[in-house]
Amino acid sequence: MLTGMQTTRWHTYADAAALEQAATAWILEAAQKAIDRSSAFHLVLAGGNTPRRIYQALRTAPADWARWHIWFGDERCLPADHPERNSRMAADAWLDHVAIPATQIHVMPTHFSTIVGAGETARLYENTLRGQGDFDLVLLGLGEDAHTASLFPGHDWGTSAEAPDVLAVFDAPKPPPERVSLSARRLAAAREVVFLVSGEGKRQAVTAWRAGHPIPAAAIAPAGGVDILVDFA
Repeated sequence: MLTGMQTTRWHTYADAAALEQAATAWILEAAQKAIDRSSAFHLVLAGGNTPRRIYQALRTAPADWARWHIWFGDERCLPADHPERNSRMAADAWLDHVAIPATQIHVMPTHFSTIVGAGETARLYENTLRGQGDFDLVLLGLGEDAHTASLFPGHDWGTSAEAPDVLAVFDAPKPPPERVSLSARRLAAAREVVFLVSGEGKRQAVTAWRAGHPIPAAAIAPAGGVDILVDFA
C-alpha cells in the first residue's frame, strides 16, 4: 500500500556511460552542498551492478572524504567477505581506496544473521541509525520486477508512519532469501533521492512506474520528490 503520492522527475541519457557520468557529478554536488550546509555528508548507497562504475569513478574525485558518512539501503544476509554483498562491492569499487574514516562507513551487520537471525540484524542497524536525521542523498536502483533496495512486490515495504526504519526480509524472490532493508518511510527521509536505472531489462518496470502502478519504487515518496536517471527513452 502506498501512503503518499510520489513526485517524479525523469532524466534521460544516451547510454550507460552518460548516466554514470551524470550520477557521479550529482553525488559530488550533493556532497558539497551538504558539507557547506552542515559540515557532513550522509549518503545512502545502492547495491546491484548499476552503480559499480559510478563508485569506481568516485575513487579519483576531489572530495573532502573525512566529512562523508556512508549508509546502506539494503544488504544480503551473507558472510562479510562474500562478493555478492553490497558492502563488499562498494568497498572493492570505491570505499577501500579513499580516506573515509572506517567509523563513518555504516555496514549492515547481516553477516551475523546466521547467529542471531535477520530480525535481530535489522534491529542492530536500527540502533545504529538512532539519532541520525534525514539523509542528504539516497541512491536507489530498480530491479526488473520493479523492486528497489530489498523491497519486493508482494512484501511489506514499510510505508506507514509507524513502520520501523529497518525491515527484515525472510522470503525474497531472488537469492539470497534473507535480507535487511531500510523501509520506504526511512528511505524517503532525505533531502534528495536519486534512482539509477540502466539497461533494457528495466523497461517494463519503468513503464509500470510511469503508468502509476503501485510498485515498490513508487513507494519512496520524499517531500521533495525523486529524480530518476535512465539510459533509454
